[in-house]
Amino acid sequence: MFTLEIDGTAVAVINGDEATARDLFTCDGFKEDIQAMTSEGRPLWNGTSELKIRAASADEIEVFEEALAEDDGEGDFEDDPRHAAANDATATEGGDDEDEADIVFLLDIDEADALDS
Repeated sequence: MFTLEIDGTAVAVINGDEATARDLFTCDGFKEDIQAMTSEGRPLWNGTSELKIRAASADEIEVFEEALAEDDGEGDFEDDPRHAAANDATATEGGDDEDEADIVFLLDIDEADALDS
């Protein structure tokens, strides 16, 4: 698993390999999303800071696994447009359903942002 870090803050975790993480975290659509999304009223990304992709820590992996376990069977996570976009990007790159990557945000995303997408 890999983590997207921006300005020293862990923002999201993906359960793909490093190439998948780099592809999804640096694609134009994802960049647009994280530039428009806010946490505590602040944008997740200012559009210029480095998007650092690194191996996820044990704590980040635990948060990721707990988030997926909570969403398992509820359908809410699958309906999130950002999540669907990540899976669509993986699918168009030749992945099948088993190879799709899940992304979990480690920050609380402001509710208005989640509804606007």
